[in-house]
Amino acid sequence: MFSEETYIRRRTELKKLVKSGIIFLFGNNESPANYPANSYYPFRQDSCFLYYFGLHRDGLVGVIDIDNDNDILIGNDIDIEDIVWFGEVESVSNMASQVGISTTFPLKELKSICNKALDSHRKIHFLPPYRHDTQIFIMDLLGIHPNQQRESASIELINAVVKMRSTKEQQEIVAIEAACEVGYLMHTTAMKLTRPGRTERYVGGQVDGIANSHAQKVSFPTIFTQHGEIMHGGPSDNLLESGRLALCDSGCELNDYCSDNTRTFPVSGKFTQRQLDIYRIVESCHDYAIEVAKPGVRWYDVHMDVCRMMTDKLKDIGLMKGDTEEAVQAGAHAMFMPHGLGHMMGMDVHDMEGLGQQYVGFDDETQPSTQFGTNCLRMGRRLEENFVMTDEPGIYFIPALIDDWRAKGHCKEWINFDLLETYKDFGGIRIEDDILITKDGCRFLGANRIPYHPEDIEKYMESN
Repeated sequence: MFSEETYIRRRTELKKLVKSGIIFLFGNNESPANYPANSYYPFRQDSCFLYYFGLHRDGLVGVIDIDNDNDILIGNDIDIEDIVWFGEVESVSNMASQVGISTTFPLKELKSICNKALDSHRKIHFLPPYRHDTQIFIMDLLGIHPNQQRESASIELINAVVKMRSTKEQQEIVAIEAACEVGYLMHTTAMKLTRPGRTERYVGGQVDGIANSHAQKVSFPTIFTQHGEIMHGGPSDNLLESGRLALCDSGCELNDYCSDNTRTFPVSGKFTQRQLDIYRIVESCHDYAIEVAKPGVRWYDVHMDVCRMMTDKLKDIGLMKGDTEEAVQAGAHAMFMPHGLGHMMGMDVHDMEGLGQQYVGFDDETQPSTQFGTNCLRMGRRLEENFVMTDEPGIYFIPALIDDWRAKGHCKEWINFDLLETYKDFGGIRIEDDILITKDGCRFLGANRIPYHPEDIEKYMESN
């Protein structure tokens, strides 16, 4: 939680951007895991509510009355039975005062506030909901069916929130750097523990334990797998095998801000030459993005330049062929990298993705692609100072995709399917880091660098 002044300033700026009407920002409720009293833990507040109200308790709604310049916190005080089970909780009025709000009402008053606004023909702004209980709440308040709520959400509010949250304040950067330090511990722990005979689940569980011990939680379910070709492959009970690659994609959430890194390293501690050949390509693409990312550069262009570089280098080892530009325009590179170069990061690991990626990562100049692979680029617009991005190129050998494209003859002009067939047992390689766009370039976030150059990985694993 930041200072009272932070939240007053943010709400004031939001009012200026949205200009008129009344804004409802819904906090989250507890979410049952398998029965009402057994909730997912720890509780996670809605990020936009946190950004403007900074409060972590469940069952709250923030109301920002632009026309009357009044901020209101809605929520019920807990009763004695709750105190017996959960301990003392501050009153709603006390919580409100911590973030510069003097007006509070119990939850039952929200319907009356809503009806008065509707009767006065005032615009009610809300963001696209992503939880079913919030959707039901909005339906009760506004009569909008859940399947129509994303379309009914306020574009003015979405654009205002994206504008504000995209550019990180210095105190937010400090928070992300702290999360990255825990991320360093998570990834170096994975490297230390990875050895033949241990299970993926054991190593992945220890990585989660670091996040739970040093932060609030993981920022997304940890990916730790020898099947790196599976984009979101969770840890299994499979034994780690010498000669295989382990891919660890994980991060933590600390003080409401995230980290997100990926490292790929040999289970035995030593890369084979074939693994090294592919790894060096990913490493070069990763480092190229760091070199060119700066304010004014379109992230879409960086992504496409990485795809060209990857294609050229895959041609050098015989996996691709033909004209590079034609191959990239046809999407042939997506056989090997069927995702985007990176995404925004902040309070959400895919920052603000729930608001609609067309608003967060794109604009009138740069629109999302519909082409396979490039359609998974979550951010394409021009970079600005104090944006936080992930840089995460990868190369994957996905047997089902290889079989599908080969059977269809898709992109056969640019892919050497005979040689590609011999890589079906390879897995995948991804390198991911969090970067801050600075005044004239970018820099890594976090004081400690997780080893990623092959020689540094081998040296670290040998010494630990």
